[in-house]
Amino acid sequence: MEDKSVKNKQRCSFCGRTEAEVGFLITGLNACICDSCAEQAHEIIEEAMRQKKKTADLNLDELPKPRDIKAFLDQYVIGQDDAKRYLSVAVYNHYKRLLQPASPDDVEIEKSNIIMVGSTGTGKTLLARTIAKLLHVPFTIVDATVLTEAGYVGEDIESILTRLLQVADYNVADAERGIVFIDEIDKIARKGDNPSITRDVSGEGVQQGLLKLLEGSVVNVPPQGGRKHPEQKMIPVNTKNILFICGGAFDGIERKIAQRLNANVVGYGAVKETVKIDRSNLMQYIAPQDLKAFGLIPEIIGRLPILTYLNPLDRAALRRILTEPKNSIIKQYVKLFEMDGVKLTFQPEVFEYIVDKAIEYKLGARGLRSIVEAIMIDTMFELPSSETKSFTVTLDFAKKQMEKVNFSRLQLA
Repeated sequence: MEDKSVKNKQRCSFCGRTEAEVGFLITGLNACICDSCAEQAHEIIEEAMRQKKKTADLNLDELPKPRDIKAFLDQYVIGQDDAKRYLSVAVYNHYKRLLQPASPDDVEIEKSNIIMVGSTGTGKTLLARTIAKLLHVPFTIVDATVLTEAGYVGEDIESILTRLLQVADYNVADAERGIVFIDEIDKIARKGDNPSITRDVSGEGVQQGLLKLLEGSVVNVPPQGGRKHPEQKMIPVNTKNILFICGGAFDGIERKIAQRLNANVVGYGAVKETVKIDRSNLMQYIAPQDLKAFGLIPEIIGRLPILTYLNPLDRAALRRILTEPKNSIIKQYVKLFEMDGVKLTFQPEVFEYIVDKAIEYKLGARGLRSIVEAIMIDTMFELPSSETKSFTVTLDFAKKQMEKVNFSRLQLA
């Protein structure tokens, strides 16, 4: 009798568990489903619909135009109009390439990879992170400093595409139309102007490996990283439609630019009336031959046809960066205190003092946070435990807090 009663109990048609083993059963005409399987089915449907929407959401009429993309970047990044325009056009053209109808009579649009050059703290990575919020295609940021040739300690070049696959939920079709931002591209420059006679595994060797990715070819990508799981099955990814944006500080490249500019006005054949050169911002005169002199191989420069630069930040730009963007540093701290029920305000002269310190120690925009953190650290430690409902940061308070800080640790090497 006991066996018969168990046999007659209702079971989930998916997992086979009885009514007593689950929360509840939903009974249909000829089948049942338990609450656990129903929840899993809901997640599967949501994921399928998300993937379907992702592949169908590209529509030329709905795409953000270059002006719209730049306007969005303006909300988060101060200045750098040239770099924003190049990025906006490149991303818009990338969308148009993806939407180009397949026809033998049409002109095939080739991708134009970008390289952005600018000193540290000018906003290269911030531009990339900000534009990722707006995109309808998979986007990832990778760091070139960890890359080495295959067989050496570090990450393989193919790991760049592993990151893109992960962002695309391992949907190869989506990953093949994504955008990759390679940060710190200058760190893989070869160590001298001439080809190395010894193996340069983290410099020229990485550049050689990047060639096939940048130009467009089918690359076998390890889905979990190549060296830790050698038994895994490779995933072929075609990089033909993947847009690569590279960024680097290229510290010291101004000397290469200055040498090239001076070479044009030396000797008897020099032009008497030369264009006036702005010595305070030599980066604006950057040319592909400067990248070659710095240590990038000609083949990789040729595969990064669009070269743009970021201006060094002056006092006015740093002052605006401190308070104006949507996610400005000051707004972030005000929000942090607001979550504790404290209204935080700053005297205007405090902002000028913070900018002065950033310029004094050549910290750039990235260093503004270090200075504000140094000023606010004691307050952030004490106020959450107190009954204080408002706090004003005065100039005297900021100066006292900065006196406690070892300034040498804030300076860039």
